[in-house]
Amino acid sequence: MKATILILFLALAGFASAFHAVNENFEGFLKGKTLASDNDILKMYETFLTQHRNGASFEANRDMDRFLIFRNNVRKIIAHNSNPDRSWEMGINHLTDMTVQEQMEHYSVMEPQECSATASPRSPVSGEIPDSFDWRDQEMVSPVKDQQKCGSCWTFSTTGAMEAHYKIAHGEEVLLSEQELVDCPDAEVYDTHGCSGGLPSYAFNFIHDFGLETENDYPYRAHDHTCLYDKSKERVTTDGPFNVTAGDEEQLKEIIATVGPVSVAFQVVSDFMGYKSGVYSSADCKNTQQDVNHAVLAVGYGTEDGMDYWLVKNSWSESWGDEGYFKIQRGVNMCGIAMCNSYPLNVRRA
Repeated sequence: MKATILILFLALAGFASAFHAVNENFEGFLKGKTLASDNDILKMYETFLTQHRNGASFEANRDMDRFLIFRNNVRKIIAHNSNPDRSWEMGINHLTDMTVQEQMEHYSVMEPQECSATASPRSPVSGEIPDSFDWRDQEMVSPVKDQQKCGSCWTFSTTGAMEAHYKIAHGEEVLLSEQELVDCPDAEVYDTHGCSGGLPSYAFNFIHDFGLETENDYPYRAHDHTCLYDKSKERVTTDGPFNVTAGDEEQLKEIIATVGPVSVAFQVVSDFMGYKSGVYSSADCKNTQQDVNHAVLAVGYGTEDGMDYWLVKNSWSESWGDEGYFKIQRGVNMCGIAMCNSYPLNVRRA
């Protein structure tokens, strides 16, 4: 098999694709409209290397095993996208030359987190809630970041919420430190564990007690480190978390439309790693408070092709999904998306 592919590679000698996003360049194959041969998938891999591996060139002796993994994943993408009943599309991203286990380990997808925060008292909402909403339209959402090889998704969900609520309240953009949250909370007090996981609701309590430095003052390292807390640095704080009632997606909708983005959690399963567009749904994920393993930021909601969705900001870089975002089915507690949600109250300078 490897020899056959090597022959295909030699037949492609001189093939030098200019930089094009691999999904757009090979859209017909990936959507199942055109039959993809191994030759075609090898061309995809060349473009993948250009786009996601710093312009590296394919070398058969070095890259064959990775190519075979890539080819297997591309076949899964094509099979999924060929299903006329799907509500979402898969695509090639920076994880496509990894096995499922490697993909999950790359972002250290957390072990399921026990989320048992008590719901905060609910306040009445005045006015009509719109059918769709997106905080990006008002430029209130900070840029997509990349947690890299660290199970720190909870810190990015936390800073994303803090950044958005600060800008909504004060009209200023501030980028806050994930690394302080990785390094500094006492695990026995706040039940956070750096690159091994945590929950935004607990992180908001830490920020209430100590404040949060900016990203520039306390930059991200993507690994656990000694706490470098500096009380003299300018900080942002909160009165603590507002915990959304577990399972109440109507309350979640009201809060997003009237208050701001919300830190949410859900269960990642293997096919989610290849999400590209559309409204994600899964028959494989679970949906209880004991199942969630990934924290993200809900910034809006709407309806697409008759399916209600939440619009969510991820922390796996703009190379993943829809420029770092995804949509997930709304109203059915898909993958536990309604079970473990909170946002920070009264975000301000410390």
